[in-house]
Amino acid sequence: MGNRTYLNKVFWISAIIVSILVVFGAAFPKLFAKGANAAFGFTTYSFGWFYLAAVFFFVLFLFFLMVSKYGKIRLGKDDERPQYPFFTWIGMLFSAGFGIGLVFWGIAEPMSHFFETPIPGVEPQTEEAARLAMGYSFFHWGVSQWSVFTIVGLIIAYFQFRKGENGLVSTSLTPMIGKGKRTKGIKNTIDILAVIATVMGVATSLGLGILQINGGLSSVFGVGNNTLSQLMIVFILLILYLASSTTGLDKGIKWLSNVNLSLALFLMLFVFIVGPTVFILNTFTLGIGDYISNFIRYSLRLTPYQGGTWVQDWTIFYWAWAIAWSPFVGAFIARVSRGRTIREFIIGVLVVPPLIALMWIAVFGGTALHLDLFNGTSIAEGVNKDVTSALFSTYGELPFTMILSVTSILLIFTFLITSADSATYILSSMTTEGSLNPPMIVKIVWGVLIAAIAAVLLVSSGLEGLQTASLVSALPFTVILVLMCVTLFRLLRKEKKGTSRTVRK
Repeated sequence: MGNRTYLNKVFWISAIIVSILVVFGAAFPKLFAKGANAAFGFTTYSFGWFYLAAVFFFVLFLFFLMVSKYGKIRLGKDDERPQYPFFTWIGMLFSAGFGIGLVFWGIAEPMSHFFETPIPGVEPQTEEAARLAMGYSFFHWGVSQWSVFTIVGLIIAYFQFRKGENGLVSTSLTPMIGKGKRTKGIKNTIDILAVIATVMGVATSLGLGILQINGGLSSVFGVGNNTLSQLMIVFILLILYLASSTTGLDKGIKWLSNVNLSLALFLMLFVFIVGPTVFILNTFTLGIGDYISNFIRYSLRLTPYQGGTWVQDWTIFYWAWAIAWSPFVGAFIARVSRGRTIREFIIGVLVVPPLIALMWIAVFGGTALHLDLFNGTSIAEGVNKDVTSALFSTYGELPFTMILSVTSILLIFTFLITSADSATYILSSMTTEGSLNPPMIVKIVWGVLIAAIAAVLLVSSGLEGLQTASLVSALPFTVILVLMCVTLFRLLRKEKKGTSRTVRK
């Protein structure tokens, strides 16, 4: 069984494709960047509408499941109970989800929108621009993004723990494509697409975290903010997350997730207290109101009449990034959510992490906006020149700058280790026929390939290349996600019909 599990087509084909991308990107960085940019332009222009419509549909579908009779169905046997305590579970969701992205964009995004407004006609760096910046940041980090992870996690958990199947993405489409040798090729293709999307999504997040760690080390300790420093950070991270992956899910990732959530909450509370507390509370309340009232408009906003690429560069990039991440985050969320009901699962994944995210943006983004609006600082201008400087420029205006900066660098490191550790586990499982205990050699292969693709993207085109890679790889997977929703609904309806017949008898 040991050899057979990792000597299969999904492992070899996906590993070879990623390796070719790594070698090509390392050998021809300019050509790689040019091709990536052309693909980025084509997918955002031609399929932006599809990303927006799909994510809006996911939100509606999940809310329907949450309030319907299907919400009582348990992800496991009827008598099973949750495997992890609530705090640990939320910590794992947050760490595997978008913890690292949030630390990167929590100040950088609102300040970017404040400097260059999302809607033409709103004057930059005004009170109106600040409100719009916060409302749009809330929208990007709210339920829409998390709906993608929730969908994948819910479907995989249902098949794995309710139906006793493996945790592969292709298995969730079995009712639609059928079983047997004839469908093996289709299933392998689906799993290979899921693996490549995951590698690109994870590499994007690793790259963002590495850029920010370098920015932090540069501003705190004067370390050079350059490619060589970034490659050194990649290497150190690789060693650390491979070491963590040898301890297994219940030790390394569980422990790191608790550390992550505790550190994040400590930082958030600290900045909330030393920052403009009342302004933050007002910002949060107003931001929630703007988020709710603009939700439909922002969810389906495109600009065919006025042109411009703002929606492509921000909203569509975020949705594509979430979709690229979703096979990994979804599979990981499923793995740690055994025994919860569908309603519990949706509330836990779709409501709690986004709420923490919005609080984070209100605290950090609100503090930076207050400094620029009322204290005459120029954080937005600095962010426009170097997006990685956002967090540490803001800390420079607060007391205990050094403690905040060092704690944040540590938090980014632990987030990156947790994400990469979780990703190597999930990728290994995806390429070993859904094994819950994949061989160590497979984990090492994927650990090295994720680090290599992140390094190539950083060297060839930096932040732009990272964003492009995730967006292009997400396109085919969006179609798969829509089909997965259809399959899940059919099965839930069938299960409830079967239950009601049994009760009548």
